[in-house]
Amino acid sequence: MGLTSWLDKGASLGPDAPCLTAGETTYSYGQVQEVSHRVARALVRSGVRPGQSVAVLSANDPVAFACVFGIARAGAVWAPVNPRNQAAENRELLDLFGCTALLYQAAFAPLVAQIRDQLPALTTLVCLDAEDTGAPSLAQWLDGVPADPFEVEPVDDVVMVVGTGGTTGRPKGVLLTSRSIETMSAITLMSYPFEGRPVYLALAPLTHAAGVLCFPVMALGGQVVVLPKPSLDDFLDAVPRHRVTHTFLPPTLVYMLLDHPRSAVTDLGSLQCFWYGAAPMSVARLTEALERGWPMAQLFGQSEAPMMISTMSPADHRRPDGSVAVEHLSSAGRPSPLVTVAIMADDGTLLPTGERGEIVARSSLVMAGYLGDPAATAAASAHGWHHTGDIGYLDAENWLYVVDRAKDMIITGGFNVYSAEVENALTAHPDVADAAVVGVPDEKWGERVVAVVQARPGAQLDAAAVTAFVKERIGSVKAPKELHVWPDLPRSTVGKVLKTDVRAHVLGSG
Repeated sequence: MGLTSWLDKGASLGPDAPCLTAGETTYSYGQVQEVSHRVARALVRSGVRPGQSVAVLSANDPVAFACVFGIARAGAVWAPVNPRNQAAENRELLDLFGCTALLYQAAFAPLVAQIRDQLPALTTLVCLDAEDTGAPSLAQWLDGVPADPFEVEPVDDVVMVVGTGGTTGRPKGVLLTSRSIETMSAITLMSYPFEGRPVYLALAPLTHAAGVLCFPVMALGGQVVVLPKPSLDDFLDAVPRHRVTHTFLPPTLVYMLLDHPRSAVTDLGSLQCFWYGAAPMSVARLTEALERGWPMAQLFGQSEAPMMISTMSPADHRRPDGSVAVEHLSSAGRPSPLVTVAIMADDGTLLPTGERGEIVARSSLVMAGYLGDPAATAAASAHGWHHTGDIGYLDAENWLYVVDRAKDMIITGGFNVYSAEVENALTAHPDVADAAVVGVPDEKWGERVVAVVQARPGAQLDAAAVTAFVKERIGSVKAPKELHVWPDLPRSTVGKVLKTDVRAHVLGSG
């Protein structure tokens, strides 16, 4: 199933059913199909060939997402671009991807103007929502283009190329195939509750996890409600208004939602599945959400193996008697039905139950490789397994525990300290909203553990008291040697705390 198969499957269940909604505007499945056929014809007319990459630079927008299916119908490869990136980073990505066409919103015209002359392969530019200097609007570009069915055979199975940071800081292009997306969607549909036609609320960017989760929803003829900006007030308005059944938020936004004064009085009873992922979740805050009755559902994956290496359904968060299964909340669930997970030592040996090592996986979920980087591809697939770069272990009941990113492990005084474990202890404090833990060079210890915390609204934090709280839970070796209280933590567009920024600021201020 290519990307258009998900749209066409939904349309087969009723072409007049709502497909994409933003504000007061709704596009039916049939209308999105028509847009996709016209965009495909226009791309081919503009010289885009099968297998070439076409980028979309947009905030959350249903028209931009509809164009994704046009890219797929043209046999081209969708290249989602993060609108929060700096111009130089997006130029580097578009150059890496070899993009020949770029569809963008007018709000990003200044960014496009900065980079377009540095991208000789970029011959087609279309402004989605206005006419821009040197680029037609989408309406102008599609003027006179028929909406008759149109499909070009792709050159291979690659349907997406996704930018991701490498260990060197230079971006890599992750090649995702239709088989990867099909496997991800199948796991989603078999691992989480779906009753009736789903209504999926996309607050997080469609260029990330929120976007690929649209595909299994469309397979059931569901509706995707798009919020153009990450507003929790808009989120709380939309859930009861549209009777939303499924949504995804990164942990940071879940914390903010828990602290929002309206969240306790808003009717969220339509939700069947409240996904969280993309970063570790505080057990204390997760318990708080579950005690409110929210149907929390974890997913664990990465760009190279999208979303579903392991899963944890709402039912998995509770014991048979309905009480919260606190004993499993620090896990990442169990390996997905279509994924084999193991724990590997540095020499390629598979480790027994309970031992810590790198989490590796085998599945058709896994990427085809890194674009133009055979060395990185070989390293990621060494010993016949996909290497996640995460450190973890499997327990006797096959629950997967992710203890840290390999690059975030801190070695202090000869001991391995996992930053995620320290962060979990910090966020267990009743007045701590969020935390980031990093290692910085230290003459005595090699590295010292440094924590930066953010207080819950209205709370005051005493650094010494918080440090003592952590020591009681995990001991003095793992407790921070240095603790800072910041009004907010630096975050990516998907809500992840940017530890590189935290570390740089700590080092700069030290």
